[in-house]
Amino acid sequence: MRHSLAGRAETPTQARLLAELRDEGPLSKAQLADRLQVSRTTIAAEVGRLTELGLAQEAGPAASRGGRRSTMVDLGAEIRFVGIAIGATGMSVGVTDGRLSVLATRSHPCDIRQGPEVVLAVALDLVRELLAEVGVTRLAGAGVGVPGPVDFHRGVPVSPPIMPGWDGYPVRDAVSRELGCPVVLDNDVNVLALGEQHAGVAKGASDFLFVKIGTGIGCGIVIGGDLYRGVDGCAGDIGHIRVDDFGPTCACGNTGCLEAFSGGAALARDATAAARAGRSPVLAALLEEKGELTAADVGVAVSRGDAQAVQLIRDSGRHIGQVLASLVSFFNPGLIVIGGRVTGLGHGLLAEIRGVTYRRSLSLATGSLPIVLSELGDEGGVIGAARLISDSVYAS
Repeated sequence: MRHSLAGRAETPTQARLLAELRDEGPLSKAQLADRLQVSRTTIAAEVGRLTELGLAQEAGPAASRGGRRSTMVDLGAEIRFVGIAIGATGMSVGVTDGRLSVLATRSHPCDIRQGPEVVLAVALDLVRELLAEVGVTRLAGAGVGVPGPVDFHRGVPVSPPIMPGWDGYPVRDAVSRELGCPVVLDNDVNVLALGEQHAGVAKGASDFLFVKIGTGIGCGIVIGGDLYRGVDGCAGDIGHIRVDDFGPTCACGNTGCLEAFSGGAALARDATAAARAGRSPVLAALLEEKGELTAADVGVAVSRGDAQAVQLIRDSGRHIGQVLASLVSFFNPGLIVIGGRVTGLGHGLLAEIRGVTYRRSLSLATGSLPIVLSELGDEGGVIGAARLISDSVYAS
């Protein structure tokens, strides 16, 4: 299946021009010249080349500012990106236009432990369904997020604790081969942070943390408006910060990691133990009914007034807050956004995280620090993955 668009930006000016159109909407050639601080002749030449590449188009005359009217420029109407956000237990895929507005999405359960061939086959089938649904014949590119450390430059997962069989697998190249377009791979938390920056509560924030609480726990770091990946691509792997020397064994092999206390799998484990020990009648009933418990069942038990479930959420939030307090003191962010499926447990978890973080951090660092829930839901990963590949296609 070949869906490739003609090309990508060839010069730094073209890259900046496309980013402006993506983030600001249609602009006149005069406005583009002012914003990029280049001549109108240069803008005209670059717009002409981008039009040939299918990445930009002229969109009629601009409003008169006196004298000769400038021409409006917009992104190419046929630009389409695919975003694939793969988690430990589910995935979301979507198709966007060049400005990253979502045209169609699909969500589907998956088990990351089934391995790359099985999981990617499901993702690609969903992509093909969406492309047929919205009538896409050419793709500018695809972005992919996976729930583990990634070598960004090679496009492969690296020793991911909860992804057996994925270490070193050529995810980027495999997806690119199937879709016939450029592909970029990153970890899921970085992808979610980009989605939040583009279309969520972090829009306009230049220094913030995005904390994902799902089966695992991770943190996307944005500094000066740019994603920070670290030297080896594993910056923000806060789920494996040790919070107790004698805590439970983590998927990474160490003991006492934050993820082993507060991740979705840990909540399910502790809920099951509480149910079997008779400490929670509600969780016991859910366990008998379903055969196994998930983190979402803890939320159900809380909604039914179960004291043990409330305590599980408080314990989880306390450990997360302890780690965030250290990050706040070190990084001094302007905003913390909490996302991931475990946040579906509601404001009880957020309240505990906030309380501990504020109590344990310096007042100077938290005096004007919002800690808020993401509002993007499953679309956040799709938008972030599309943003990731758009940065690549629009960059020279």
